Amino acid sequence: MTALLGTDPASIARAAACLREGGLVAFPTETVYGLGVHAMDVPAVRRLFAAKGRPAHDPLIVHVSSLDRAALLTTGMPPEASALAHAFWPGPLTMVLPRHGAVPREVTAGLDTVAVRVPAHPVARALLEAAGVPIAAPSANLFSRPSPTTAAHVLEDLGGRIDMVIDGGPTSVGVESTVIDLTTMPPRVLRPGGVSVERLRALLPHLEMPGTSVAAGEAAPSPGLLSQHYSPRTPMALYSGALEATRQAIVKRIHEATGDGLRVGVLATRERAAALGPIPVPVVDLGSEQDADAVARRLYAAIREIDAANLDLILTQQVAHTGGLWQAIGDRLTRAATEHVAVP
Repeated sequence: MTALLGTDPASIARAAACLREGGLVAFPTETVYGLGVHAMDVPAVRRLFAAKGRPAHDPLIVHVSSLDRAALLTTGMPPEASALAHAFWPGPLTMVLPRHGAVPREVTAGLDTVAVRVPAHPVARALLEAAGVPIAAPSANLFSRPSPTTAAHVLEDLGGRIDMVIDGGPTSVGVESTVIDLTTMPPRVLRPGGVSVERLRALLPHLEMPGTSVAAGEAAPSPGLLSQHYSPRTPMALYSGALEATRQAIVKRIHEATGDGLRVGVLATRERAAALGPIPVPVVDLGSEQDADAVARRLYAAIREIDAANLDLILTQQVAHTGGLWQAIGDRLTRAATEHVAVP
């Protein structure tokens, strides 16, 4: 039985004690809900991987309460790390650094690097302070499923598999942290997320964005790099190309699929949904393209909503924008899709 806790001091203290004793506790961060364990407790870390169905080659992010505590997990804190920490911590930025020998290799997928973050969410910060230990925490969902942005999403995937969930309400960012690798020169962004590449390049002008993906079974330098990830159970086709061409292709696919007796749904921004016109299938609204923050907050909840509609196929379009949070949104849609359709 998974206990559902509030955010009062007694609940935080109970969750902190559970972590220290080797338990699994889901908690809100500003990005998504994380599934936390004591990062130095190897049996607890193994239990986390089992609960999520997560492969051992996918590393975890270690959450700490301060830059000083982050420094204890690494053999070297380069000047770039200190500058980034002062600019973006606490916040949705994860740094990959050289691993200190005290950090179990089970946490780092056997690599000599460790991913570290100082979260900004007040509940996450209170839990870290109360626990007094580093907390390794991937997203609190079954592996490869859309990340949870509410406690209800956590229970949907992991109810009965973990010890506790702290319900802190919906998360404010909605997509995971940006991951930057500082063990290479120039540094490189491994995963776009809550801190935009533009903001990072203001501090690190030579920052690279290689578009990293890894194959199944390959040790990843960061979470979120599998080519197939964040996916609904329903097959999802992602269309990319000029707006009018993709609109026509999706409308044609809808009529063909429904004519074959398939149950089809559409996941679209408000503007893209309006452009499709009247269509005989359900449409789940991602929000307006005028508000990237709102679309990011809504993304995973919308994917889960349409996935629950008992469909055979989901159709969606790649976002038209590329800067800021749109880069992270586009990345998540790309990885969530099981079919990619490039429309000429």
